[in-house]
Amino acid sequence: MELPTKSVNTRSGSSKSAFLLGNCSASFHFPESIESLFRTINWPLRLVRTLLGLVLLAVTITAVGSDDSLRIEEIVVTATKKEQGLYEVPVSLSVLDGGTLGQRGISDLVDVGKHVPNLVVTTFSAGHTSSANPFIRGIGRQDHLITTDPGVGVYVDGVYLGRQVGQHWNLRNIERIEVLRGPQGTLYGRNSIGGAINIVTAAPGSSPGTQFTALLGTRSRKAASVHVDSDVSDTVGLSLSGSVDSRGGLGRFLNLPNVGIEVGETRELSSRIALAWDPTQSVSITFTADANDGENGLNPYTTLIDELPGGAVFAAGYRNTDISDDPYDNNTGQSEQAKTSNSARGFSVTADWEVNDWLSVRTIGSSRSSKYKAGLDDDGFIDDFLSFPEIGRADQESVEVQFLGEFSDTDFVAGFYHFSEDGSNLQNPTVFLGFRGRFNLDQKLDSNAIFVNLSRNVSEQWRLSAGVRTTKDQKEASTNVGTGLVSADRSWRETSWELSAHYTINDQLTAYGTLQSGYQSGEFPARPYCLFGDPDCFTAGDNITARNQEVGIKGQPRDGLELAAALFRTTYDDLPYQVSTTQGSGFNTVNLIVQQTTTGFEFESTFHLTERFLTHVAVGNISIDLDEQAGVRPVAPLTPEWTLSIRPEYRRFLTSGAEVVAHLEYSYRDGMRGEPSSDPGRLTRIDGRTLVNCYIGYYSPNEDWNLGFYGHNVGDVRYDNARLNTGDYLLRILSNDASEFGLRFEKSF
Repeated sequence: MELPTKSVNTRSGSSKSAFLLGNCSASFHFPESIESLFRTINWPLRLVRTLLGLVLLAVTITAVGSDDSLRIEEIVVTATKKEQGLYEVPVSLSVLDGGTLGQRGISDLVDVGKHVPNLVVTTFSAGHTSSANPFIRGIGRQDHLITTDPGVGVYVDGVYLGRQVGQHWNLRNIERIEVLRGPQGTLYGRNSIGGAINIVTAAPGSSPGTQFTALLGTRSRKAASVHVDSDVSDTVGLSLSGSVDSRGGLGRFLNLPNVGIEVGETRELSSRIALAWDPTQSVSITFTADANDGENGLNPYTTLIDELPGGAVFAAGYRNTDISDDPYDNNTGQSEQAKTSNSARGFSVTADWEVNDWLSVRTIGSSRSSKYKAGLDDDGFIDDFLSFPEIGRADQESVEVQFLGEFSDTDFVAGFYHFSEDGSNLQNPTVFLGFRGRFNLDQKLDSNAIFVNLSRNVSEQWRLSAGVRTTKDQKEASTNVGTGLVSADRSWRETSWELSAHYTINDQLTAYGTLQSGYQSGEFPARPYCLFGDPDCFTAGDNITARNQEVGIKGQPRDGLELAAALFRTTYDDLPYQVSTTQGSGFNTVNLIVQQTTTGFEFESTFHLTERFLTHVAVGNISIDLDEQAGVRPVAPLTPEWTLSIRPEYRRFLTSGAEVVAHLEYSYRDGMRGEPSSDPGRLTRIDGRTLVNCYIGYYSPNEDWNLGFYGHNVGDVRYDNARLNTGDYLLRILSNDASEFGLRFEKSF
């Protein structure tokens, strides 16, 4: 995962680097009294004082001697829906260079989550190995059912991916990944209260040629991908991509010798085609279509029974001895629970029209569908006592029209957005404590928004920005948990806004301050088994709102040193923490509604010690304060207090003109809780983890091929992704990560 840097073109003695800055988003409700006004501005003033200290430090560092040969070229990003230099963007932003993802072992969003500050990406949804659930600054969602929305938006070339299960995005042949931290409600809208992740692919025809990549490693790793880019004519560019990736599992299904798959085994296929057509100098149209398919083994997990002697599973006579001795093996007797599958199909059309010298229009239209088959035999033993086979689907359509303009000292982005989704989940039959049942959940969503963001240079050093977005959501949902069909609907309207100030210290160093809001739409219950006791409980909650205050600094205090730092404070209202307990004939998932205040900081840097040696560092810290609930203070689930990544890198040119590259990559994620409780008796604490990757590669003199040796998780650290205490048993969701060593070959034609 690229920390704050992206390095290329070292042959000339310079390097391109992209780094992250502290998130710039903050927002607040307008105060109703002078007293509340002072309470509101108190934190921003303290943040500004701290920022001034950082500026003084940067100026001091700048005074130290510099070396022009080590100057880092500023990267261009599109985080604010327009092209800007990274130092100009008043947003907390990490950029990962697509050209270095392969050698760093970053193949999916789970890998991205190991190296970006205050970012954690978990897996597991419905027992899937191919799902990805990002948490930024403690905000995300582990659940996958259709009525739950993620707190972090994931976008591919401007198209929002509404569901993470069944849309496992292959990160090969990617230009860059942008990770924005903090609420992004004005430009990105709903479901981005934690942040947003932009996956940006290379434009067709931008780098004509063919690139072939192959991996061969331990754990039966076999992978190959090909990317073809061509200038078909002066007005047409075409790119084609395809990949196949398989990896062995970490355990066996002991009671299913002929099932044909291992626990945690993955088999993925993906393809993509993109066609760019420029019929005139002012008009360009890009068509894309992609597909992916996966046939995988159930994600590794284990069940604890003896630890909950008052639970129904223990009372039924089962013990931990009924579970496999090795937690990565599985004792299930249900063959249909051993395999999972996922598929996704999508296409999009992006049209750009330069109306005149100061105005352009961009339209992005997309249609996507995804489906999966999964589920979980929760009990983990041979009897069919607790099992939940599941199928799911989601179909979405979106249209966004953007008006981008620039005149004099002012520029703007404005437009409207439409998103609709129709999805369902079905568990049939569910087996709960030996009783068979059926559960289905359906939802239709219609969301529409208008937005505008205006920026103006008020002096040579100061730039001010303001934005507003109004959204209306309409949801219709239905469910049947065994009490009969229940339907409900609700609509919401929310306005998000932001104010930011950007200050240019010098041509290589900037500072910013931002107030920004965001929201996540209200939700219907995910597993409404409360209907057995309350026939009116299938109702939706209120919108979640976020208000963020932040200051940051980023740039190059001296040649060869690129850094970004940010301090933030975010307040969330009506934030739901999911709690699942057994009720009726299944799990009842309820939302514990909390008011949360998150404070923290992020720091990233790239430092060239010499022309040959550089190091990347990324540190994140968050502290969360919650109101008490019934006399008990909950904790934020799946939220480590500290995140850290360090990557020293060494490059050396040989006399032949070839180059040798070597790096180590250290990643640390602090301990966290699997549920909103700090009670040690619930056994849901997840220990911290330290992972190390390594790579050494040889690059040919004319750069047309390279060969490298890689090691992923070289210490073979096994860790938990989640823990869930139902009251009747405890689920430990294990990572599908393990040590892997192999060779990576890349050839360009």
